[in-house]
Amino acid sequence: MSPSAVSATDPAFTDAASIGASATELFSRAYAATLATLAAEFAGERLETWTFDDRATRRQAEAALAERGIAARCRSAYKPLLCAFREEIETRDLVACEVIYPRHPQASEQRFRLESYPLAACYPQVAFRFVAGACRAALPVYRLHLRYADGRERECEVLAPNRVHADFTGELALSPCGWYREGGAVGKAIEATTAERLSEGRALWTAFEALYHDSVSAIRDADWGEEPYFERLEIAVMLPVDDEPLAYDDEVLSLREALHEELYFSLLEVFQRRSGRPPGDRHLRPGQIVPQVRRGATLSVQVWVVKHAASAQPSPQDDLPAGHWRAQLGLDEGPLAPAGAAAALVALALSRFPARSVAGRTLSGCHIAGRDRAVMISAGQHANETSSPAGSLQAAFTLARRPGAHFTLCPLENPDGYALHQQLIADNPRHMHHAARYTALGDDLEYRASALFESAIRTQAERLSGAQLHLNLHGYPAHEWTRPLSGYVPRGFEMWTIPKGFFLILRYRPGWEAAARWLLDAVTRALAEEVALEALNRRQLAQFNAHAGDDGFERINGFPCWLAVDERHRVPLTLITEYPDETVYADAFQAAAAAQRATVLAAYEAFQRLPAGLLAPDPT
Repeated sequence: MSPSAVSATDPAFTDAASIGASATELFSRAYAATLATLAAEFAGERLETWTFDDRATRRQAEAALAERGIAARCRSAYKPLLCAFREEIETRDLVACEVIYPRHPQASEQRFRLESYPLAACYPQVAFRFVAGACRAALPVYRLHLRYADGRERECEVLAPNRVHADFTGELALSPCGWYREGGAVGKAIEATTAERLSEGRALWTAFEALYHDSVSAIRDADWGEEPYFERLEIAVMLPVDDEPLAYDDEVLSLREALHEELYFSLLEVFQRRSGRPPGDRHLRPGQIVPQVRRGATLSVQVWVVKHAASAQPSPQDDLPAGHWRAQLGLDEGPLAPAGAAAALVALALSRFPARSVAGRTLSGCHIAGRDRAVMISAGQHANETSSPAGSLQAAFTLARRPGAHFTLCPLENPDGYALHQQLIADNPRHMHHAARYTALGDDLEYRASALFESAIRTQAERLSGAQLHLNLHGYPAHEWTRPLSGYVPRGFEMWTIPKGFFLILRYRPGWEAAARWLLDAVTRALAEEVALEALNRRQLAQFNAHAGDDGFERINGFPCWLAVDERHRVPLTLITEYPDETVYADAFQAAAAAQRATVLAAYEAFQRLPAGLLAPDPT
C-alpha cells in the first residue's frame, strides 16, 4: 500500500485541527449498513438477525421489513443475553432465574457468565443462579429457567452467535459475530429449539466487523520503518449507533466504545508482533495510536499518519492566578485540567524539578525535604485514570503542613496521554478512551528501562529523596471493558474487565515481605474506617463474584489486597492504588479523589511508624 499525501484541512478528515499542518492518508472506506441492506434486499417471509447495532436501529429495520410483509426479529450480537432481558423476556414479577451459561473449548470457563454482566445488578429483584453448562463446540446458547411470583415457570433459550477464527495475533479466538436465520416462528424465536437455529442459521459478515477487520489489516500490511513506526496514527470512525445506559452504576451498552478498545489494543498487538517482542511485553514503542469513534449518520473509517504538532500542544502554564488550583482540587466535577495541576505545584511552593514529554510538554515534580522518612508520590501514569492527579495534590497540600514532611510528588507523569484524554472526552466523556493510557511513544511509562523523556521525573525523585516507599496512584474502568471482535475479554487485562471496588497492590523486593505486610495492615486499618469505600467494595465485589466468580484477593482487615514480589523496581516498596475511576464525574469523581487522598495520607503516616528493623531486607 502506498499512502497518498493530503492536506490536513481536507473536509473529509473529521478532526483536521488536531493533527497539525499535514497528514498522510493510509486507508479510507465507507460501508453500507448491514440491516438497511437486508431490509431492502431480503426476499423471504421471516427473518431473524443478530448484528452489532443499537436497539433503535434494529427496531427500525424490523419496521422496514414489516412494510414489505416480512416478519423479522433483529437482535444484538453484542451481549445477547442482557439484550434479551431488556427487549424480549418478560421481567415483570420475575423472581428467580437459573442461567445455564454455555462453555466452549476455545474460551475461558467464565467467558459467557462474564458476558452476562451486569444482568444481576440490572434486575435486583430477581434471584439469579449461574450454572456452567456442558462444554461444546456448537453455537453457544444460554438456557434459562424462569420463575414468576404467581408460580408460573418458563424455559427458554438465548442464542449467542460466535465464530472461531484466527485473530490479529495469529491465535484462535471465539468472538461474537453477525448471524441470520430465514424462516421459523419469529414471534416465538426465543423459544425455538437449538437444533432449528443451528440447521438453518448462518454467519453474517456485518459492516461493523468488516470495518474493524479492513482497518486493522490495512495498517498491519502498510510499509513501516523502524520503531517507533509513526508519531501519531489517527483512526477516524463514524458509527451510526447510540450508547444505551443501563440501570446500574456507570454501565452502558456502547458499541462505539467497544470498537475504540478493539481497534486500539488490536493495533498494539499488531505492532507487538511486528517488533518481534513476545505477547504481553510492555516495552513496545509504536507511536501514539488514536482511534476516534464518533456518532455519525453513515458508517465509515479513515486512517491517517500524522506528526505531533508542538505548536498546538502547549505545556501547562505556571502563570495562572495563585488560587486557581483551589476550584480544581475542591469543586471540580471531572478530570483535573493540566494547567490546574501546574498552578497547584506553584502554590505548594516546594522545590521543583522538570522533565520533557515526547511531544514537547513540560512535566514537573516537587520535593520537600524534612526529617521524616521520604516517600515518593506519583500520579497520572495512565492518563485516562483520572482521580489520581487530584487526589495526590489534595494529599500533598495536607502533607506540606506537617512538620518534618519529606516527600516528592509528580501529579501528572504522562502529559501527552493526558492531553489526548482531554481531547477524546470532549466527544464522549463516558468512554474509557484507553488510547490515552500510554505515552506519545505508545509505551507504558512504568516499563521504560531508561530515564528517557517523562521517565526522568521518577529517576530524579528517587535521587533527590532516597525514598524506600513509592505511592503509585492508579485507577481502572468504572464499567465493563470488552473487546467483542477478538474474544470479548481483553487479552492480558482479564482481571480488569468489570469493576471490583477499590483495592491495593503492594509490590516489594525480595526480603521486604515483612515490611510490606506490616505496611498493608496499617494502611488497611485506616482505610477500613472509610464508610464510602466499604460500601463501594461490598456492592461491586458482589456483582463481580456473581458474574466472574472468585475475585482472588487476599483480605487484610476486610480490605481487598494483592501482594507480589517484584525485582523490577529500584524502590523496595511500591504501594499501588486501584480505584474504578475511568469515566466517573461529579460526586463519583470526588469520592475517587478522596480515596486516593486518604490512601496517601494513611500510607505516609504508617511508613513513619514502620519498625526500623523491617527497613532492611531479611537475609533469609
